[in-house]
Amino acid sequence: MQLLIHAIVAFASSVGFGIITNIPRRTLLPAGVTGAASWVVYVVITGLTPNVILPNLLAAVTIGLVANTFAVVVKAPVNVLYIPSLVSLVPGAIIYMSMKAFTLGQEAAAQQGLIKTLTIAISLAVGFVVAEALFRPLRRHLHRRPAR
Repeated sequence: MQLLIHAIVAFASSVGFGIITNIPRRTLLPAGVTGAASWVVYVVITGLTPNVILPNLLAAVTIGLVANTFAVVVKAPVNVLYIPSLVSLVPGAIIYMSMKAFTLGQEAAAQQGLIKTLTIAISLAVGFVVAEALFRPLRRHLHRRPAR
């Protein structure tokens, strides 16, 4: 039940961010589904490992694969789906707390937060690269699907 609540909230946050950033209406539902799927992967993997790299990496791969598929289906640029889907994974609170610690003179806490933020950002970027590499051969098959 808790995983369903996570999925619903992630869907709503992705759609809401899509509305704020003014993405086309036809891409709101796919962006929401992509954001929800990636957050569910993130929550499940976070429950299995204390590592911050693996959950973010696999969530980014999920975004990459699902968003690329939806982009072909709805005939939209994939970046339009990437950005709202990624909003739940951005380490905003961590970087905020790190900058707060830095301004308060707590250099050790600031460094730790900065390193964690960079680790998450790099794992998200690598996840997108992996997803693009995995999706490239599949793209040809999706474009060849019969017209309805």
